[in-house]
Amino acid sequence: MSVSLSVSAPARGGLFPLVAAGILWGTGGLLGALVQDRTGLAPIAVAAYRLGVGGAILVLVSLLVHRGIPRGRAAWRRIGAVGALAAIFQACYFAAIAASSVVLATLVTIGAAPVVVALVDHVTGRRPVDRRRGATLSLAVTGLAILVGVPTTAATGLIAGAALSLIAATAFAAVTIVTARPIPDLDAVTATGYGFLGGAVLLTFPAAGTGLTITPAPATLLAVAALGLAPTAVAYALFFHGLPAAGAATAAVLTLLEPLTATVLAALVLGERLTPVAWTGAGLLAIALVLTATTTAREPVTADAGES
Repeated sequence: MSVSLSVSAPARGGLFPLVAAGILWGTGGLLGALVQDRTGLAPIAVAAYRLGVGGAILVLVSLLVHRGIPRGRAAWRRIGAVGALAAIFQACYFAAIAASSVVLATLVTIGAAPVVVALVDHVTGRRPVDRRRGATLSLAVTGLAILVGVPTTAATGLIAGAALSLIAATAFAAVTIVTARPIPDLDAVTATGYGFLGGAVLLTFPAAGTGLTITPAPATLLAVAALGLAPTAVAYALFFHGLPAAGAATAAVLTLLEPLTATVLAALVLGERLTPVAWTGAGLLAIALVLTATTTAREPVTADAGES
């Protein structure tokens, strides 16, 4: 079976920012692990710092460009939803990394999210799953089962990491569903920036019990800033810039660069290895996501429909 993606001239103009965003997202797990190693912070505290720094950067950009803050109940309801779901996603994602590995957490989180979205679409009748899409989802589930069924850590850590990753994937899918309808006068950067700040505040309360204080050493501050800047603020800005031109299908395929980048970095930097069986599962998952992308209509996508 061969799959070809037809990319128009305008779409090609959006490829570079989407590629860059996918690569930057792939550094999120590694940078989060680096921050945790240097600071000794718990995963939930690392997530709070990431959302806080990234959100502050995006809000600053929003204020400089738009010179105003969001208005209206609808806008703030959307921001609140983004903040709550971002808090759940980040907390569970970093906790999954701590419990298992960067590779497992990233692949399961990114891989399961499209499956959750498709299932919700089918149940609600918004986009029923036909035979081709059903086969694609089955392939994705099979790939996930093979990948998760091959332990690269202790059995307890594997199960906990997979469960936390699936929760993170559900939260990510929920952001996609919630933000499917645009809110008048609320752009994606603004909604994400304020939402991330709200998510950071939500995480601060439980994170306070584990400790939020860090030593203000240059290397530590640089690691925290890099986590909030590269895979958070810059990655989202690039993705939102390239998405309208490239279209939803192309963007969905290019988000696979996130787990692929994370896998390469984990192998090169952390010394983690995937067995041939695990690579088979990852390959089936990648094929399923590509097939899903090719059957997705090229509809306008709100910026918050992206990941990590």
